[in-house]
Amino acid sequence: MNLQNKVVIITGASGGIGEAVAKELDTAGMNLVLTARSQDKLENIAAQLQNAKVVPGEITNPELPQKLVDIAIQTFGQLDVVFNNAGVMTVGAIETVDIEAICQMVRVNVESAYRVAYTALKYFKQSGSGFLINTSSIAGLKTTPQIAAYCGTKFAIEAFTDSLRVELAGTDIRVSSIAPGTVDTGLYEKWDEEQKNFIYSGGVLQSEDIARCVRFILEQPGNVLIPRLLVVPAAEPV
Repeated sequence: MNLQNKVVIITGASGGIGEAVAKELDTAGMNLVLTARSQDKLENIAAQLQNAKVVPGEITNPELPQKLVDIAIQTFGQLDVVFNNAGVMTVGAIETVDIEAICQMVRVNVESAYRVAYTALKYFKQSGSGFLINTSSIAGLKTTPQIAAYCGTKFAIEAFTDSLRVELAGTDIRVSSIAPGTVDTGLYEKWDEEQKNFIYSGGVLQSEDIARCVRFILEQPGNVLIPRLLVVPAAEPV
């Protein structure tokens, strides 16, 4: 895909991977619709970009996905790509984990991702083309103690993504996932030292590393699809 003047929606765009992808796709000449909870953070990022529209909101709001699609079309006249990236991580041992926080994570990582994906894909079906990339994780391919529920959300995204890919095979609508290993995004700030030592034991990637990979997926020729791109630090032990 030639990304010049194409239009992308990015969820979870106020920091980390979402922010880095916004900046990378901006350099590719794309027009951007950015959403996250913090209007201030979004506006600060948008001020650094060539052509970005900010739409603050809670990703768990059922009305937000359609609002994003509508604003993309109203602002830029089209929608070509959705980077379905919003997510949170809640971890803990069985005895101490906060079940309410776990359930909220499921709403963000799974329910909201499904709503964004289906809303975007309905538009892509009407327009005849489009590209959806879901943010997964190495935790969607391997399990680790104390992050069972998070792994479950990412395994769900992996299955969801691949089933959509198969359903849309033979059309001009592409579906893929990016599965990062350890990335220095602040997700692990509240972990205890033992957990941090484990997760950082193989080093870390930067958000910009993942952003380059997202662009790589999008820029493949029309006869090529990368269904999943697993990206980990070279010394990642899992």
